[in-house]
Amino acid sequence: MNDKQESWPSPFVAWYAVIILVIAYTFSFADRMILTLLIEPIKKDFSLSDTEISLLHGLAFAIFYTLMGIPIGRLVDTSSRRSIIAAGICIWSSMTAICGFARGFWELFLARVGVGVGEAALSPAAYSLITDIFQPNKLSRALAVYSAGAFIGAGLAFIIGGAVISIVADKPEITIPIVGTMKSWQLSFILIGLPGLLVAALMYTIKEPSRRYQKTIGYEQNQEEVSFSDLFKYIKLNWQAYLPHFFGFAFLSLQFNGLVAWLPTFLLRNFDVSPSYSGPLIGMCLLTFGTAGIIFGGWLSDWLFSRGHKDATLKTGIIGGVFVAPFTFIVPLLDNTDIIYLLLIPLMFFSTFSFGAAAAALQQITPNRMRGVVSALYLFVLNLIGLGFGPTAVALVTDYVFKSEIAVGQSISIVTTIAALLASIVLYFGLRPFKKMVFDT
Repeated sequence: MNDKQESWPSPFVAWYAVIILVIAYTFSFADRMILTLLIEPIKKDFSLSDTEISLLHGLAFAIFYTLMGIPIGRLVDTSSRRSIIAAGICIWSSMTAICGFARGFWELFLARVGVGVGEAALSPAAYSLITDIFQPNKLSRALAVYSAGAFIGAGLAFIIGGAVISIVADKPEITIPIVGTMKSWQLSFILIGLPGLLVAALMYTIKEPSRRYQKTIGYEQNQEEVSFSDLFKYIKLNWQAYLPHFFGFAFLSLQFNGLVAWLPTFLLRNFDVSPSYSGPLIGMCLLTFGTAGIIFGGWLSDWLFSRGHKDATLKTGIIGGVFVAPFTFIVPLLDNTDIIYLLLIPLMFFSTFSFGAAAAALQQITPNRMRGVVSALYLFVLNLIGLGFGPTAVALVTDYVFKSEIAVGQSISIVTTIAALLASIVLYFGLRPFKKMVFDT
């Protein structure tokens, strides 16, 4: 059924769906990011290096998050999107809780892999679903609000994680009936993970929307089934638009993940600021200014688009990369915590600025029956580079270039600044072919 045959859902129905998806995304990022605050106790208990910790934070999660995204994306294009999301929520919430029972590096690594498998179901399905309930001139805002769930979740992970650490700080081990004796960091995983199971039920309060079709270069809009061969032919035909998008926003993700993964550790090692203090502080910055950044970026993208800038989504990414670069460079090099805390405001604002536009851009140039798989391919690149390599790149520079844990700030500065500037350059080269595709849509 096409757009002329069926009216768009009412604003209430559309935004209610977004709110439920935001809640799901919030829980997914809370489960994903809680490890950031638990680096030092896990490192101590398991005798791990920064590089090994970075593998738990990034690669363990990202490897199957990216690999499972493609077959799940195929399901998204043909099956109930709300059911796919509900199943994913159950998996990642359970596996986060299981992290709390890990007794060594490999057990925790495999549990983190499970978290990634579950979370791989969320965004491809959410992108596709939201695109079918919002008109094109409102899509960036809707996807920006959805994407804000990531930073609300990250913020809550820091706030709640910091509170849990503060509560159990004087009790490194806790005895729980039936379960037995646990470390306080293990309990943190369980407390963060289990409530997410309740969110799965909320997905069934959303109505599965009809799929809307759009005519795009090299694809027949009334085609019900799309083979992988057709899909990759389509991407190959339009690679000059897709590749800059994939890699440009992936480098912005690297900037964000490289920064956030090591920021609490930087404050602890260089200023002896406990995670029980830095966690809520960073969390509030993400919750407020990070959320404000992504929503404002989505609004700016829609505003530019409505005024004839068909490449507005990519331009928003370029703006984000250029403006975040000076802040991500200078903040980890400062020796005054008061100035660091103040500059976290623009740093978090511009670190999240582009991600709503990134999701909208992909939907603008991709046919409906390809959106699930193409979104999964995008997330494959985004998370392999951003989440998989971002934290590890910082750790490698710390361990093998500076060879000092205290130098983690310099490592953050170098890695994230290069990533932000590289992102803007790559996105710039995609402007013209992307604009042509949107005009032809």
